[in-house]
Amino acid sequence: MKAVGYQTSLPATDPQALLDIELPEPVATGRDILVRVQAVSVNPVDTKVRQRSQPEPGQYKVLGWDAAGEVVAVGEDVTAFKAGDKVFYAGSLTRPGSNSELQLVDERIVALMPDNLSFAEAAALPLTAITAWELLFDRLEIQQASLKHPRPVLLVTGAAGGVGSVLLQLARKLTTVTVIATASRPETRQWVTELGAHYVLDHSQPLLPQLKALDLSCVSHVASLTHTEQHYAEMVEMLAPQGKLALIDDPAGGIDIMPLKQKSISLHWEFMFTRAMFGTPDMNAQHQLLTDLARLIQQGQIKTTLKHTAGSINAANLRAAHQLLESGKAIGKVVLEGWQ
Repeated sequence: MKAVGYQTSLPATDPQALLDIELPEPVATGRDILVRVQAVSVNPVDTKVRQRSQPEPGQYKVLGWDAAGEVVAVGEDVTAFKAGDKVFYAGSLTRPGSNSELQLVDERIVALMPDNLSFAEAAALPLTAITAWELLFDRLEIQQASLKHPRPVLLVTGAAGGVGSVLLQLARKLTTVTVIATASRPETRQWVTELGAHYVLDHSQPLLPQLKALDLSCVSHVASLTHTEQHYAEMVEMLAPQGKLALIDDPAGGIDIMPLKQKSISLHWEFMFTRAMFGTPDMNAQHQLLTDLARLIQQGQIKTTLKHTAGSINAANLRAAHQLLESGKAIGKVVLEGWQ
């Protein structure tokens, strides 16, 4: 089968950074389903793994943790899917990725894709939607009424990216929280406003004066999606006592948690691969999450975050997509569809 992989960690501009290769076709057993991949999207995790993870000598590493496609075979223990089903999923960080014509994935982290979306539109969603959903509802617990924050105010930094683009929609459609997004360019400010932000702050400027200009003295929750280290001191200052801070990035140099103590601020990490990596007892929650997301999409409450189609799935197009993400200028999601 066709696939795209690499043997050496190289800059995305290097022709050897990602290569068109041929691999044996996998076989579905147990709770795995075998999916013929029709479309994939690219996430920051793809670029990070490419830069940091060196395959074993002579082996290829296949990236890709977002896909939509059609089930072609199922393992003997599979109960939720059958051949012919159209599905979408993010996969597992510990297994070969979706940049291949055929991929094995555990049924517990897969769902039927919304029937009103194309493969490309569906492939844009799983990883970022799972991250946004778990961050908003499992980590920040915003869906639960709180005596401490009767009128929750959520700040989302770097809101125009893939995760933020879903998070803003979920927060506006499914909660009563006041949503403040950060974005610095006219096109990103327009994008986050369209997705539901009540207010937009410019993260290239100090955030606190902008917050105070809105007659808001503090926020109850912060979802820090990128460059946490740049805004950390301000986020701690603007968070209300007993507030919640959740992040998904890898802050350069780490962060000092001691400033959180006096206000009893709780710190939460969101890493959507945790359930699949550790085979947690609630692993099936991601199947249910994506199923609920599909229903919301079919009802017209949530829309795809696909913003750029980068051509068919091949090494050259994936290298270009990696370069776009590494530039920090991507809005929404970048998707590749079909095999040449």
